[in-house]
Amino acid sequence: MSTETLPQQHGRKHVVGHLVRHYLEMVVAMFAGMIALGPVWGLVWPGWSSTTEVMVLGMATNMAIGMSAWMAFRRHSAVAIAEMAAAMYLPFLVLLVPYWAGAVSAGVVFTGGHLLMLPAMALPMVWWRRSEYVH
Repeated sequence: MSTETLPQQHGRKHVVGHLVRHYLEMVVAMFAGMIALGPVWGLVWPGWSSTTEVMVLGMATNMAIGMSAWMAFRRHSAVAIAEMAAAMYLPFLVLLVPYWAGAVSAGVVFTGGHLLMLPAMALPMVWWRRSEYVH
């Protein structure tokens, strides 16, 4: 568990409620980034989604931009923003290795990357920076 201590006035229900709310806000911001910035890639780089690597890293970038902007608006620390941005890329980078080896399909990279980023986001929220997300 976290080595951070929380103020005594915050009960468990309050803490969980804040963590869930912040988490859901970031997921919504990720979707907003994908929806708003996805078409921009098509204008700037036609055919950008023709390779798995570029497509998933482009989507991770769109999600990281959306989420980072929201977190900056909510006045999160630069370190917390960087951790959450890394959570967008790390699952895809991990899954690209077996993809390049021919062990998994592009669909596994796409779906698995999106699913794995959810716990990759939760981990720093709960274990490393809980107090930042509770307030």
